[in-house]
Amino acid sequence: MRYRTLVVLLALGPLGGCYLLETARGQLELNRRRVPIAKLLAEPATPPPLRAQLELVTRIRDFASRELGLPDNGSYRSYADVGRPYVLWNVFAAPEFSVDPKTWCFPVAGCVAYRGYFAETRARRFALGLESRGFDVAVGGVPAYSTLGHFADPVLNTMLGWDDSELAALVFHELSHQLLYVKGDTAFNEAFATVVEHEGVRRWLTAAENTPALHQFQVREARYAEVGALVAEARARLRLLYARRLPPGETRALKAGELARLRADYAARRARLGPGYEWLFGVGLNNAQLASFATYQDCVPGLEARLAEVGHDLPRFYAAARALAALSSAQRRSAVCAQASGAGPGPAVP
Repeated sequence: MRYRTLVVLLALGPLGGCYLLETARGQLELNRRRVPIAKLLAEPATPPPLRAQLELVTRIRDFASRELGLPDNGSYRSYADVGRPYVLWNVFAAPEFSVDPKTWCFPVAGCVAYRGYFAETRARRFALGLESRGFDVAVGGVPAYSTLGHFADPVLNTMLGWDDSELAALVFHELSHQLLYVKGDTAFNEAFATVVEHEGVRRWLTAAENTPALHQFQVREARYAEVGALVAEARARLRLLYARRLPPGETRALKAGELARLRADYAARRARLGPGYEWLFGVGLNNAQLASFATYQDCVPGLEARLAEVGHDLPRFYAAARALAALSSAQRRSAVCAQASGAGPGPAVP
């Protein structure tokens, strides 16, 4: 899965004994594995490929604070190999007849639209339980997450499989969560981090005079935005369908038709958009998959417009974002997010 649909915020809180203990244990184990990047770079035994990536991360990390005004702290100054392809597995869920994701609430992060597990087996077991209760579910691996500055988040082996621009994007995205986080508003938080990420990568590649990579990045983002528009249109149609409250059998059939229409819309554009979205438009396409994508996309255009309004001046954009953060959730969504879904956010699902 594409990382931006899955980057998460780990929230430590009393959600339940087993989950809390497993989450705390996973975080402590990750902390135990951290090694300062400076130490690894000083060791002759560090493998050359890893050395090159850590040197790149160090330059990216310095650029993030120096040029983007992102927090200058211990995050991404250490490295941890977790010995698996993903650090977390995220579970999204949505009712069978709703486009709005189920939420889980934590003291630190507020209510968020996913639940993360350090073990894939635990994530899939939890997802099966939700399915048995009638929810649509989606499970996906996560290469990185933020603890909002409560810990010095390390660079992970799971982050190093991306190309240079996407590695920079990951670091910029995660540090943005430490700069601004609105408790209980996942869509706004992810949009803010994504917009800073986009601007950061553009500046990073421009400063490096890497025109081919910059062009490739811009093409990739344009394609991603086009897919986002397809998903937003489908969710708007489904929202209207579910609001009709037809008999379940009829709603189920019409839902299947809308999902088939979305697959066909993507198939008609696949030659231009390229591969990479099979995880979204495959056999598992459902309300939860659409919600997992929309959570990281819905508010991006509105915040990109705010960045353009201030002439791409990041300090002014950060001030504007903080002003939005001070609004109520409804006011904030109306200001930057409502257009993407074609309607209001709908009720939260307990």
